[in-house]
Amino acid sequence: MSYSIKQVADMMGVTTSTLRYYDQEGLLPDVERKNGIRVFEDKDFKWLRVLNCLKNTNMPIKKIKEYCDLAQKGDSTLNERYNLILEQKENILSQIKQLEYYLKEVEYKEWYYKQAIKEGTEKNIIANMPDTATLEIDKIPRKK
Repeated sequence: MSYSIKQVADMMGVTTSTLRYYDQEGLLPDVERKNGIRVFEDKDFKWLRVLNCLKNTNMPIKKIKEYCDLAQKGDSTLNERYNLILEQKENILSQIKQLEYYLKEVEYKEWYYKQAIKEGTEKNIIANMPDTATLEIDKIPRKK
């Protein structure tokens, strides 16, 4: 089946200009053109999923381009592509760790507001907070 750039953009949750940019950067090397118009086929979705994954895990376009170029060269680049994927995995794990850290702060704020709403005021919560400046994540007090 064939898909227009608009259909693919909608399916991927990106804009058509994003797909045009990817094409301009050489990230869509196997997408065919008919009368100058990009025509996506079912076979293109495997690559589009990988492209979407790498982009959405914050791999820089330059690195995605490197990966794409290596993939076009075939089996002789398996080790290089493997290493790029391992590097990206480490980046993703680091992002997850960072997000888990921020989640703790958001969970504290969730508790804070829930408690303040329950008590009808923030005063009691604020009174029990340390007076010293800190960048440490706030912790939900343990129940007494």
